[in-house]
Amino acid sequence: MNIVALAGGVGGAKLADGLQRVVGENLTVIVNTGDDFQLHDLYIAPDLDTVMYTLAGIANRANGWGIEGDTYNNLDMLSQYGGEDWFRLGDRDLATHLLRTQMLRGGYTLTQTTQHLARALNVRANILPMCNEAVATIVNTNAGELAFQEYFVHRRWQPVLKSYRFHGIEKARVTPEITNAFQNADALIFCPSNPFVSIEPILSVKGMRELIQKTRVPKIAVSPIVGGEALKGPAAKMFQELGMEASAYQVAKLLRGTVDRFVLDRIDEAQARSIKDLGMRVWVTDTVMRDEIGRERLAREISEWVTR
Repeated sequence: MNIVALAGGVGGAKLADGLQRVVGENLTVIVNTGDDFQLHDLYIAPDLDTVMYTLAGIANRANGWGIEGDTYNNLDMLSQYGGEDWFRLGDRDLATHLLRTQMLRGGYTLTQTTQHLARALNVRANILPMCNEAVATIVNTNAGELAFQEYFVHRRWQPVLKSYRFHGIEKARVTPEITNAFQNADALIFCPSNPFVSIEPILSVKGMRELIQKTRVPKIAVSPIVGGEALKGPAAKMFQELGMEASAYQVAKLLRGTVDRFVLDRIDEAQARSIKDLGMRVWVTDTVMRDEIGRERLAREISEWVTR
């Protein structure tokens, strides 16, 4: 079975890891790059790296991002010099950004660069950025307009969100590699990632929604909201500040017309009927992936549901 998954950072990476354990090299993960930014004159791609490190089996287990056992000698020295140290780049992690930046400046696309890095780490799945063009998620808050990592990491998502936009999205185009993956897909899976700043940037790339509509296979979304809360990150807070209830139903409502199946946690089973009324088939299960066993279990359940 060939699966195409759409993913953001930690939550999406967990399910992608489970799917890789189930279908191996038959998995393609399309990753949000709206979080990408420049720091220390380096091109940093937080979601791509989180997915890559997770699928390579080297991600930091405690927080889901960065590399397990990494050291911070470079960052400590930078801090001593008075340089910017709010975004924690580990010593091994730094090598990823150095080579990526070098390759991009040498004329390679972000897709080519990502594939090279993933192969070097023996990742079985095919990891693809959502586009090769530069796109930047900008959030409008009570503290003014902020680049996403400034809001998410530096400000710890404390400013109140008013709106958001994707700078440069009008120039972004679906890549041939993504088109090929969709043409060979047996299922599309929307991983449990933030619907506003992880999934929406991917869907906003020109040609992406049309490609999804043309792909006549089951399209399944897994709710990133469980019991009214996001397991990781600011999604629930964003729902509330944008005037919406933080619920699995609201996630399904945002994706109505894009997906035809929806997976929600047992704690939210009471919302199943409302989601079915949106025209979606519903699967209720334990969606909280506490460890690698949980990731593979959920991925296997979803993969088996595809064939029913």
